[in-house]
Amino acid sequence: MAGSSSHQIRNICVFGGSSPGKQNEFLESANHLGQVLAERKIHLVYGGGSLGLMGGVSIAVFLGGSQVWGSSPKLLQMRTSLEKQLERNYRSPQCLND
Repeated sequence: MAGSSSHQIRNICVFGGSSPGKQNEFLESANHLGQVLAERKIHLVYGGGSLGLMGGVSIAVFLGGSQVWGSSPKLLQMRTSLEKQLERNYRSPQCLND
């Protein structure tokens, strides 16, 4: 494409596993992605878990100051102690939970 675009990505959806993977590099990369998103003020929409690669991205985005929207069916929502601690600081919009 010739020329540069004048619009900026504001939200991004990331799909990742609830496992950290077999190699440390997977979780490190997920954390790094979350840090980059936060630095660029890009908000995250993701599967709603706090474990594994999903958790790595979402926690890094949240700690970096960007917004995090978790989306998971009520049937699959498993509340970990970390989610309960973070719940005071952010909540998923109701429309994304149904």
